[in-house]
Amino acid sequence: MNEFEIRYGAEIRTALDAGRPVVALESTLIAHGLPQPDNLRVAREIEQAVRAAGAVPATIGMVGGELVVGLDETQLTRLATGDGVAKLSVRDLAVAAASGVDGATTVASTSAVAAAAGIRVFATGGLGGVHREASTSFDESADLVTLARTPIAVVCAGVKSILDVGATLERLETLGVAVVGYRTRRFPGFYLSDSGYDLDWSVDSPAAAARIVHAATALGAHGAVVIANPLPIDEQLDPDLHELVLTSGLSMMERDGITGKAVTPFLLAHFHSTTRGRSLDVNVRIILRNAALAGEIAAAL
Repeated sequence: MNEFEIRYGAEIRTALDAGRPVVALESTLIAHGLPQPDNLRVAREIEQAVRAAGAVPATIGMVGGELVVGLDETQLTRLATGDGVAKLSVRDLAVAAASGVDGATTVASTSAVAAAAGIRVFATGGLGGVHREASTSFDESADLVTLARTPIAVVCAGVKSILDVGATLERLETLGVAVVGYRTRRFPGFYLSDSGYDLDWSVDSPAAAARIVHAATALGAHGAVVIANPLPIDEQLDPDLHELVLTSGLSMMERDGITGKAVTPFLLAHFHSTTRGRSLDVNVRIILRNAALAGEIAAAL
C-alpha cells in the first residue's frame, strides 16, 4: 500500500464493503473544540449516538501522518489528549502527511476525506463560514468552497453564531450548496435555535432527507447538501447572554489581534469560560442530536 493512502478502521472497511450505513465524524471538535477530559467522553458519546441510530461511526483524523477513517480507541485517545495536535483543513493534509504529524480534521477536510472514502453522511456541530468584518479581512472558512465541490450530506446546527450568518448563507447560495431545514424553515444559529434567516426548503423526517441525498447522487450533484438541525428553543443558550458574551469576545479578539483559524477556538473558549460551562453543555447537545439524526439519515439511505 502507498504510504500516503487512506487507512480504514477494520469495522469501517467491513461496513463500506457490505453497504452498511456509515456516518463520518470530525476530530477537530475532540482535539480543539472541547476541553479535556470532557472531549474524550463526548467523542465516545457521539459515536454511540450514531450506533443507536442504526449506523456505524467513522471518526476521521491523522495519526503519525496517516489519514485514518475510523479511529480506534487508542487513536482517539491520542488525538484527544496529545499536545501539539495540528488543526487540519484541506490545504494542510498533504503537508501534514509528509511531515508525519498527528492532526485533527475540520469540517472541510473531514467532508473531503469522507466523500473520497465513499461515505455519504457527515455529522458535525456547526459549519464554518464568513467571518465578521470579512469585507476587510477576507476571512472565510474553507468549509464553504469545499462543500461546493464535495458530494456529501452534512448534518449541522447551521453555522457557528460567532460568524456573519447572512453573508455565509449568501456564499452557500452562490457556491450552489443546498441548505435544507430539518423540521424548520428558519436557519439555526448553532447556540441559538433561530439565526433570524429564512430557508427555502425543509424536510420533516430522516427518510425525506435521505431522498434528497439520493436524488443529489442520482443527478450527479457535485456539491454538498446541508441538513440544518436546530436545537429546541428550551435547549438553546439564552439569547441575551449569547449577545453579551459574543460582544465581549469580539472586543477581546480585536484587542489581541487574533485572526484566521485561531478565531473560532478563541471565541468558543471565551464562551465556555464566560458562561461557566453552559455553552459547552449546549455544544454537546448540538453534536449529539446531529449525530443521531445523521445516523437515521444514513440508515434510511
